[in-house]
Amino acid sequence: MKKHIPNLLTFGNLFCGFLAISYIIHGDLRNAPILIFIAIMLDAVDGRVARILGVSNELGKELDSLADIVSFGVAPALLVANTYLADFGMMGIVMAGLFPLFGAYRLARFNISDFTESHRHFKGIPITLAGGIVTFLVLFAKIIPLLVFIILYYFLAILMVSKIKIPSLKKIKLPKYIILINLFLFYMVYLLAKSRFEQVPIFFYVALGTYILYVVVRFFKEKDPRFPIRRRRLPKRFKWKLRKNKE
Repeated sequence: MKKHIPNLLTFGNLFCGFLAISYIIHGDLRNAPILIFIAIMLDAVDGRVARILGVSNELGKELDSLADIVSFGVAPALLVANTYLADFGMMGIVMAGLFPLFGAYRLARFNISDFTESHRHFKGIPITLAGGIVTFLVLFAKIIPLLVFIILYYFLAILMVSKIKIPSLKKIKLPKYIILINLFLFYMVYLLAKSRFEQVPIFFYVALGTYILYVVVRFFKEKDPRFPIRRRRLPKRFKWKLRKNKE
């Protein structure tokens, strides 16, 4: 039974993506970002739950990619097409549709990559991060100019397929109750999205900043040095002198 628990979380991620798309189609652009944030929360914990239970497998990896392209590729792109690019008609849909194409390529490249390499770092930013940033930026639609958003939008798409190495957080020892912490933080993001930045306690910003700082500190503390200090071998003459002095 326990081997199906991570897959259930992944199915929840996929279903949230489907609901977000449904809300967008029906014109509800307020609840759609919330569902994408919930999908991010589920995607953040399903892999760790699988590793904790020792049930990681190829099926879960493929299923996770299928869910990600829907929740963090198609759903954010459709959200952009109905907000920032709504006045462009069909051209806006085409412009927004490039984002999930880049995301699909990134996921396919990740799936065929070596496990040991992907465990250390990612090539290009994960689609979860890119889709989450896009969704978050949409909340600022009244503040961020269209040109600035389009530049950021395509910049994130390019970063997904780039060969920039992004450090993986899989080896970082996070707190024991990391799943509960993630639930709490994403619940605060849910309140943030729902209230449109009104009535959000300052404790949210403090908690989120503290958590990010903790992850960064743990990452640099546990990261293997790139240039390990090698012990210098003593010259033979110096060794001979030391022996002579000891005798």
